[in-house]
Amino acid sequence: MYKLPYYTEHNNEVIINFMKQQSFAFVTGIGETFPVVTQLPLEVVEEGDKLFLLGHLMRNTDHHKAFEKNNKVLVIFHSPHAYINANWYSNPAQGSTVNYISVHAKGIIQFLEEAGTRAAVEIVTNRHIGKGTAASFENISEEYIDTMVKAIIGFKIEVSYFENVFKLSQNRNAEDYSNIIEQLEARANEGDIYIATKMKERIK
Repeated sequence: MYKLPYYTEHNNEVIINFMKQQSFAFVTGIGETFPVVTQLPLEVVEEGDKLFLLGHLMRNTDHHKAFEKNNKVLVIFHSPHAYINANWYSNPAQGSTVNYISVHAKGIIQFLEEAGTRAAVEIVTNRHIGKGTAASFENISEEYIDTMVKAIIGFKIEVSYFENVFKLSQNRNAEDYSNIIEQLEARANEGDIYIATKMKERIK
């Protein structure tokens, strides 16, 4: 992780809110010969002073087997990125860079029994679909749910600690910072607009 003091966010509320917003995360672990990784929708759950990540994955895959043998996992939450052109600086004779946000959460994964797996699916489904629609969890047939639960397994990760990089040009002077935002908004693709918005949020 690219760790510099001025790119580190110290407000846990900001960090956790980012994790909730960017909850389609990479769950990585140690496999037989190489690391294994799968990208999954997660539910970020705060319980007192503890933080948990809830989700489900396919049974009998390389990552399922790897996590059964080694329950230590790294979960990576990431934002869209934006390329920062050094021509936007008042002194352009220096390197260009990339702005982005990333949180690395390290913890212990615990697989759930059938009832826990069903609950994990319901929680994640309700978060993204909600209730009261044709595709809502309460409208899925029990036969379908039973078949699905046999093919997947729920899990709960207790986060031991997390690190972060909120790389948003905090090392630039006010003129450069303002011009970067202006240029990103003019370029107007999804990553640029996201990063410009996050930069504007930090202006006090």
